[in-house]
Amino acid sequence: MEAPLIRVGIMTEKSVVFAFNEEYVQKESAGFLLGEQKALFDDGHILFNGKLYDTLLFEPVSPKASFDLKDVTIGVDFHWQRKENQRFRGTLNLVADEKGILVINRIDTEEYLTSVISSEMSATATEEFLKAHAVISRSWLLAQIAKNHRLTDKDESAYQTTYRTHEEVIRWYDREDHDLFDVCADDHCQRYQGITRATSSTLQDVIRTTRGEILLSGEEICDTRFSKCCGGITEKFEHVWEPAPHSYLTALYDSEEKDFPDLTVEEEADRWIRTSPPAFCNTQDKDILNQVLNNYDRETTDFYRWKVVYPQAQLAELIYRKSGMDFGYIIDLHPLKRGASGRIEKLKIQGSRLSCTIGKELEIRRTLSDTHLYSSAFVIDKESVENGIPGRFVLTGAGWGHGVGLCQIGAAVMGKQGYDYKRILTHYYPGATIEKRY
Repeated sequence: MEAPLIRVGIMTEKSVVFAFNEEYVQKESAGFLLGEQKALFDDGHILFNGKLYDTLLFEPVSPKASFDLKDVTIGVDFHWQRKENQRFRGTLNLVADEKGILVINRIDTEEYLTSVISSEMSATATEEFLKAHAVISRSWLLAQIAKNHRLTDKDESAYQTTYRTHEEVIRWYDREDHDLFDVCADDHCQRYQGITRATSSTLQDVIRTTRGEILLSGEEICDTRFSKCCGGITEKFEHVWEPAPHSYLTALYDSEEKDFPDLTVEEEADRWIRTSPPAFCNTQDKDILNQVLNNYDRETTDFYRWKVVYPQAQLAELIYRKSGMDFGYIIDLHPLKRGASGRIEKLKIQGSRLSCTIGKELEIRRTLSDTHLYSSAFVIDKESVENGIPGRFVLTGAGWGHGVGLCQIGAAVMGKQGYDYKRILTHYYPGATIEKRY
């Protein structure tokens, strides 16, 4: 059975510069193209070689042919956001969208995975870690496509991601942004940054060895989420996204130990976050970190435990800018509900002018940072309080990312310690089974 073809949304721009490194065929004109090209967004259409189009499709003459995209933004809205040139295989599709030219790459699933694994981490990581990640990246992709099909078949208006009242704004971010393609190329889905980094022969062997392998829960493909560092305890799916528990996306200690404190209790969460308990992901081993963290990720040096300090004026301006609500002075940040990993699911912001509760975890992280706070597992200290108004807020936190499913740094440690990929998978996705689908 052949691997499925998928559509990956790379970027949307007013001007797209690209180059064909071997011959490509433009389907609309049956002409052969080679070298650098440019497409412009013109009044809702695509201007290319003097003609207007609504869509353009370029297909490679050879299976190994590639094209380059110039100035692709990676790390969208993160602290390390930047542009880089990237190289891709497969078909190039340009679509006129409301905001500009949408660039889509149509690619074989296994080719896609080769790029994902080397984009999410170093292609020189341990073989067992890479195998585990290949299985979960494949599973997550196919699970999202299946979910999109289910939503398309149903009344999609029933799928809500935002609940808003005068006192509360609860929102989570998942697949709702992607209608014209299956997955995007950035951290919103899985990093897909072309074939330039996929230089390791081990990586190629890993993709071949695990070809078609996925995780199942019963008959359903597992929605295998993952993040950089869980902070010691993984989070339950329903505390981060829609309120639909997944038995294999549950809370567990990132260790061989089974028992851990109840971090939904504020006192326990406070104690856990302010200390540095042992865990697979509690490591400063540079060799291991280099397996997981690409060059831009290594700009983040503290992730198992971290601290951010906000003066009153900076925090008030930040929250106003990110939320659109004028709280006045920020009087208090009060966790109302925590998940199993200590991540805050609902946070009440109390201001001198108004109060409002926000959630879930990514909405909290976006509201309290110019980019993204490392995680929503944090505790709050108020300092220099005068007339009831704190002069400074100190956030002490745990972990990097949403914490659901596989912890990449923890899994890298497990790989170095000699665990095989199947043991890594059963650790992070308890109850799931492996099946070769194609």
